[in-house]
Amino acid sequence: MQRQIDITTADGTAKAELLSPSSGASTDKGVIVYMDAFGPREALYWMAQRIADAGYHVLVPDLFYRAAPYGPFDAKTAFAQDDTRAQLMGLMGATTQALTARDSETFIEALTAQGATGALGTVGYCMGGGRAIAAAAHYPDRIKAAASFHGGNLASEAEDSPHRLADRLKARVYVGVAGVDNSFPPAQSARLAEALRVGGVDHTIENYVGMEHGWTVPDQGIYDEAGSERHFKRLLTLFEEAL
Repeated sequence: MQRQIDITTADGTAKAELLSPSSGASTDKGVIVYMDAFGPREALYWMAQRIADAGYHVLVPDLFYRAAPYGPFDAKTAFAQDDTRAQLMGLMGATTQALTARDSETFIEALTAQGATGALGTVGYCMGGGRAIAAAAHYPDRIKAAASFHGGNLASEAEDSPHRLADRLKARVYVGVAGVDNSFPPAQSARLAEALRVGGVDHTIENYVGMEHGWTVPDQGIYDEAGSERHFKRLLTLFEEAL
């Protein structure tokens, strides 16, 4: 079951889709899905419903709401075209980790109001990967599991790089890495692993050999069905065990 809700933040109103189990089964657990660069759309809602049907209220907020309206973007071609690539880079640059972390408080409140009063999980794709981990670090009392798939710059030199928050994490963390991904090269993977281990974080970093950045999302040109099904299995196992 899916419906749109409005979430009031410090900077305006963020639209979000709220998805619940198709069976109508009750649950007190929730998940926030942090979108990739192409914004909320049917492909993400389909993925969110898969999660919801495992027994969760799932929220898919528009992280770019400050710039709305924008898009829509074709996930297969947007980065290959100069005009849409510039728009996407501008949207991502203006939506900082700090802003998303602040917004996440209202996302948690929205899920709680819908009945998700228990433990919460987060999952992010591409740019959303780091935001899913950062949210867990900022709200450790509620978020008990955080996952990133083909997340970029998780352990960069930037001051707001998610790996710098490792000592604040109480959630179990899973990171699914594309086999070849310039946004998260081996050096960053090693740095993230060290930060999580030193921070005492229960974590797994798994390399999906042969997968390309974005392999999990069905409307992307490099979507891999078998790889995406593997990602769902890992993600739902994480939530089942940690939540």
